Amino acid sequence: MQEGGLGAVESRFADLIWSHEPLRSRELAELCGKELNWNRSTTYTVLRKLCERGIFKNENGTVSSVLSRQAFYAMQTERFVDETFGGSLPAFIASFTGRKPLSEKDAAEIRRMLDDAGKE
Repeated sequence: MQEGGLGAVESRFADLIWSHEPLRSRELAELCGKELNWNRSTTYTVLRKLCERGIFKNENGTVSSVLSRQAFYAMQTERFVDETFGGSLPAFIASFTGRKPLSEKDAAEIRRMLDDAGKE
């Protein structure tokens, strides 16, 4: 996949695909007309760009994802931690919790996740 996140408009477009996939490209153009006020040409241009980036595919007029929403945003988060915190998850967590205290529920969920990750 090509580097880079999604801008605000691309993100709304991607969410439409993830929420309705698989769908015909014609249906996507109609949906984007209603939801984003785009013409057909704009829809196909943005779709082509996101297909070139390896996020979606358009095969025989059917649009679907190559990367799930969760996989895409997980990759974005990993890249953010790598670029901003030198890949250090503890540094990221320290930065986050230094500004915003965790609730007991969130802390317990994070402990559970760490315990599960340590078993793998």
